[in-house]
Amino acid sequence: MVTGEKKQAATASLAISKNDTGSSAVQAENLTKRIAVITDHLKENKHDFMARRGLLQLVGQRRRLLQYIAKRDPQQYLKAVKTLGLRH
Repeated sequence: MVTGEKKQAATASLAISKNDTGSSAVQAENLTKRIAVITDHLKENKHDFMARRGLLQLVGQRRRLLQYIAKRDPQQYLKAVKTLGLRH
């Protein structure tokens, strides 16, 4: 589970302003943290198919957010992908 402190620390790198919690880049970053937690869970619990389904939904949601960012602002997309450590 991603705690509030981890979210605040993570959002500092892609936030547009100090109080930014809802921009697309910040949402993608929070989704990336949740995906990492669920991925670690699935490494130990291979037969947890509900968690696997949730993971796939989160990955799809992050993909759609990143497509939106790429269409809207390509420079911000490249920065987000580099910061999150994702493939372009």
